[in-house]
Amino acid sequence: MGTRIEVTRQLKGAYHRAGKSEKSGILDHFCHSTGLGRSTARRYLTSPTLGSRNILRMDRRRSRPSKYSTEAKKMLLWLWRIMCMPCGKYLVADLPGWIRSLETHGERVLGQDGWTEEVRKELLSMSAATVDRYLKAERDRLRLKGISTTKPGVLLRNSIKIRKAGDEVPLEPGFFEADTVAHCGPTLKGEFARTLTLTDVVTGWVQLEAMRNNAHKHIRAALDAAMASIPCQVQGLDCDNGSELVNYDVVSWAANRDIFFTRARPYRKNDQAHVESKNNHVVRRYGFYYRYDTMEELKTLALLWKRVCLKMNYFTATRKPQGWKTDEVGRSKRIYDTPQTPLARLLASGVLSPQQAEELAAHRDSINPAELTRDITRLQCILTGLAKSKTEYLIEEAEEAKQRRLSKQQGGVRVVVQHVR
Repeated sequence: MGTRIEVTRQLKGAYHRAGKSEKSGILDHFCHSTGLGRSTARRYLTSPTLGSRNILRMDRRRSRPSKYSTEAKKMLLWLWRIMCMPCGKYLVADLPGWIRSLETHGERVLGQDGWTEEVRKELLSMSAATVDRYLKAERDRLRLKGISTTKPGVLLRNSIKIRKAGDEVPLEPGFFEADTVAHCGPTLKGEFARTLTLTDVVTGWVQLEAMRNNAHKHIRAALDAAMASIPCQVQGLDCDNGSELVNYDVVSWAANRDIFFTRARPYRKNDQAHVESKNNHVVRRYGFYYRYDTMEELKTLALLWKRVCLKMNYFTATRKPQGWKTDEVGRSKRIYDTPQTPLARLLASGVLSPQQAEELAAHRDSINPAELTRDITRLQCILTGLAKSKTEYLIEEAEEAKQRRLSKQQGGVRVVVQHVR
């Protein structure tokens, strides 16, 4: 690097004064001395900053002019926040629909607040890699873990069919994976709220229902509410081996509704990959890891899930794996389809009547996505305000109890050693 800086300083002035043929010779000398390519060498010698006396290190990317304007980068950051911070691939897929909705509802008006036709074109032309690169610093700046509460239900294991990860994927929407998430904070003591998560295997449609606890009556009430909210006919339900779902009450509920009921294998997360992904990327991302154990927190959580479901199903695109392919060196690579929202997949499946499809599309067009995000943020602030100090106190209490146990164990070891001596 020191050689590159020194050679750049020596040849920069001569390169600017030289003619075309002499510049070619200077470039040859520069490439021979530094090992760089001609295009890179030309960029070094013509840069207004590289090779100056106050430069300490060279970065060839700093000499390139930015392809996108500062206004476009600022607008990208605003859109990323209003879209609840998706990755670059999903942001690029969702961006045309979001821009159309934001302009329809007056959130972005041409000629106001830096929103121009040029900025709009720049945003729509950005690639996923470019989006991730521009947002990396903010994503790193904004960078809690939960406790598993699954207790195996053994009474009906042998009478419920097992569904494996490698089984054939259903062809039509309506087969849902189900799981529960505990909002217990750092301890399982006492009563705390739960979330029932349902995810359609084909479309990715997600339905979230807040529950007071895992009692059978609350599970059945949440399942009934979910069936009323899901726009398509539920044909199958697959759950893990937790006793809150593997019991006679839920099995009889599914039988009365002609719903095919299956379960996953113990300790095989991939058997329920779809709902496990939603537990992390939806429930924990929007509901955090705090403890919710009061009725006020439960009601706020229920309101939050209604808005999160609208955002995930109507405005958030997802990808689905389509198979595998082999690259030129023989490595297997996963193939994914074009990102689409769960609503778009559901409309394309053909299982809805024309009237249902029109109603869902009209409902989507009537929603202001920016206002939806603001509602989600407002409800999240209410939840964290109610539960943050309580959860932090329980974390400190758990750490103190852990330290007391460790000190007792270490003291017991010393006593035993002294007794042996």
